[in-house]
Amino acid sequence: MGTDPLRIAGVSRGAAVTLWVDGRAVPAFAGESIATALWAGGIRRLRTSPGGAPRGMFCGMGVCQECVVEVEGVTVAACQARVADGLSIRLGVEGPA
Repeated sequence: MGTDPLRIAGVSRGAAVTLWVDGRAVPAFAGESIATALWAGGIRRLRTSPGGAPRGMFCGMGVCQECVVEVEGVTVAACQARVADGLSIRLGVEGPA
């Protein structure tokens, strides 16, 4: 996966995998949370609030629900779900108000 300034060199990681985010291939590593993989892949805006404000990863521990995405048809908090090779992820799902 080449040199990436958002990943620490020399850190032992899981196997390289590919996520499909709204049809776009995003590289990740097994064991990472979906939120971490999206952040490292340059994806910050995960959904929009009812008022139109951008929303993304905030607390990183499953409390705020700002990072909800749809994974294989199920709405999940991206910070609480782990990546797996070939996962289909849809951004822009409705989260809390």
